Amino acid sequence: MDSASDGPFGSDPRHTARPAETVPGRTRSELPQTSIREVARRAGVSVGTVSNVLNRPELVAEATRDRVRAAIKELGFVRNESARRLRQGPAARPEPPAEPTASRAPAFGVLMEDLANPYASDVARGAERALNKAGRDVLWLSSDHDPAKERRGLDLLTAQRAEGVLVIPVGMDDADVERLRAAGMSVVLLDHVRPGVCSARVDHVAGGAVAADHLLGLGRRRLAFVSGRPEPRPVVDRRAGAARTLLGARVGALPVFTMEALTPTEGQAAARRLLSLPEVPDGVFCANDLLAIGLTNELVRLGVRVPDDIAVVGYDDIELAASAAVPLTTVRQPRRELGRAAAELALAETAEGAAHTHRQVVLTPELIIRDSA
Repeated sequence: MDSASDGPFGSDPRHTARPAETVPGRTRSELPQTSIREVARRAGVSVGTVSNVLNRPELVAEATRDRVRAAIKELGFVRNESARRLRQGPAARPEPPAEPTASRAPAFGVLMEDLANPYASDVARGAERALNKAGRDVLWLSSDHDPAKERRGLDLLTAQRAEGVLVIPVGMDDADVERLRAAGMSVVLLDHVRPGVCSARVDHVAGGAVAADHLLGLGRRRLAFVSGRPEPRPVVDRRAGAARTLLGARVGALPVFTMEALTPTEGQAAARRLLSLPEVPDGVFCANDLLAIGLTNELVRLGVRVPDDIAVVGYDDIELAASAAVPLTTVRQPRRELGRAAAELALAETAEGAAHTHRQVVLTPELIIRDSA
């Protein structure tokens, strides 16, 4: 992670606490509540020591930390951050509450890297529909590619005692995953893979390969890949798939042009940059549809014939792709299916608890041929 925090994601836990088990015939709200004092008694330490383990673990000896975390696990202790903040006020330093609650909100968080991107919002809608069907509410959050903002979102979901989170991670590490699980939450990664964690993703290497293969099939040999910052892992995979295809066809290396963002405005800038080259590409593969639409529109404005002079392929198949000035050939991601698959994994993990077996779901992209290539 890029920065430290006073929230529950600031340290690397060595023990994972499970939420309190439901007693047959009794609801969670009827279960006896576990207090921080009970944790202290079980561990044989003071309440202040438990407070330090939860908020400032670096101040506590490792053996004591382990003993306190074992007591937290045995008692099913989960602190109620919402109640604490109401009592202490927004400026107070985080401390554990006197009386945590055993209740859990019937809701999941969906934490995307950029909800302004139509791809991310479509994935979130697919997840929301599946979760709503299962009787759960959904809280949409966006990290905006900022690890610190991502951490705040995770802190918020923990404080609200959400059942789980579906996340496209930008800075999450293994310690964060364990912290979420210790709070009784299920965790599902989108478009990322990590051992011991459920995930749902698209095979972006295959998607990049099919885009490059299509351009080669049109007789294009001077290909270029247009990307943008920050370059998330799926985009890296798309580039790798395209580059591998070009090498296999003995066309040579794939030139990469990295713009400041994955947006239509940067796509326009990319068009001008490509046209300024001594040897202008005759085929362009863009990291997403937003770049491709901006690039195509600018090429047309500057008098370039698309696809006769330059063929353009995008990635995602967002709604705007089919209605662009030059309808966009693109690689379709099953966006809502991806969200639904992630939601089903999260619901299964929540229902099955310790018996749950983590799974990795991989979906296949599809080439959609329109006018741009």
